[in-house]
Amino acid sequence: MTQALDAGVFAALSPEARLNGVVEATGLSDASAAQLREPSNLAPDVANHMIENMISTIAIPVGVATGMIVDGRERLVPLAIEETSIVGFVSDAAARCRATGGFSTSMSGTVMIAQVQVLGVANPHAARLEILAREEEIRAICDGCDSVLLEHGGGFRGLEVRLVESSQGMMLVLHLLVDTRDAMGANTVNTMAERLAPRIGEWTKGTVLLRILSNLADRRLARARAAWRVEDIGGAQVRDAMVSASALAASDPYRAATNNKGIMNGISAVVLATGNDTRAVEAGAHAFAAREGSYRSLSHWEVDPEGNLSGAIELPMAVGTVGGATRAHPTARALLELTQVSGAEELARVIAAVGLAQNFAALHALCTDGIQKGHMARHAANVAIEAGATGPEVEAVVAAMAKRGTISASAAREALRSHREEA
Repeated sequence: MTQALDAGVFAALSPEARLNGVVEATGLSDASAAQLREPSNLAPDVANHMIENMISTIAIPVGVATGMIVDGRERLVPLAIEETSIVGFVSDAAARCRATGGFSTSMSGTVMIAQVQVLGVANPHAARLEILAREEEIRAICDGCDSVLLEHGGGFRGLEVRLVESSQGMMLVLHLLVDTRDAMGANTVNTMAERLAPRIGEWTKGTVLLRILSNLADRRLARARAAWRVEDIGGAQVRDAMVSASALAASDPYRAATNNKGIMNGISAVVLATGNDTRAVEAGAHAFAAREGSYRSLSHWEVDPEGNLSGAIELPMAVGTVGGATRAHPTARALLELTQVSGAEELARVIAAVGLAQNFAALHALCTDGIQKGHMARHAANVAIEAGATGPEVEAVVAAMAKRGTISASAAREALRSHREEA
């Protein structure tokens, strides 16, 4: 049974002392305790300042997608993910569309939205016009929050005032539109919303409640498109099957959820590798997919005039190359350097291309051999490790399972037993 720990005392301890306390409180096994003490490429003193009550770090494999051409430029893209197939899928998709020039991308801008919620406004329509009339005053307040952002060409870009009917009556919601340039911008826009809130309360005679950014960053849309020749994907029959499969994702939320999860396999892996906020990007993507009242696919597939398979994707991409973990985490800094992007906009466009590549690969697998054949073949090493294989044993167990035609925990244990007996 777990023993209680004093929150204040625990927080004040060093990471090593916290881990010792957790081991004692939970009766953690020696093997598990030793694993949590294993070093990683994130120094404990850095990790200790990134979150509260830090006791250890967890390593996620980082792979590099190869063969990508994005806007005419060769790219190596890092992906941090624990799932097999993803990096291989992206690389394969990229290789198959090189003949048509790879991926073309664009970006709608780097504008984030901060929301200010106001309750109890007696005359909301008049209050809305009152706020709109004070745009220049609002601009001065917002731009006064971050001089560095202004120096880099960012700052306040406009405002919107919405009247939202809710279960608690009419609410006035102010949107601040802020160009955050190469930062993701959450802290910046939150500061502006909080600084402005008292004035909004005065002008509307209402009660200001929430003052925070929106992760539905629909003013920060990343777009990517590419074409695949039929001879590079297995023929016209495969092309047409992929278009039909995508049509289901465009119409059925049950299919769209899995389709979009596959897209986010690639996107979230790059977002994580570069120290950006995976939860923010994922929330924005899924909200965008449901913006018309029904959850739909983030991608679209069709046949172009030349008979190629044509794919396109568009989704919010609130990522940064300055601030947050992109600078605090040394591995994220190194991987961001690896991408060789000039700023947040270029990074967002590369990430969108990865999402489209991953979606192509998943659809292609589904419409040819099935998702399990390639995935399980790559997953075989994990199964071997779970069975207890180490070092050269892993490849031997994988080879034995492949020869047998069965990839499973029982097959791995049997193959490992046989290998060790022979050895």
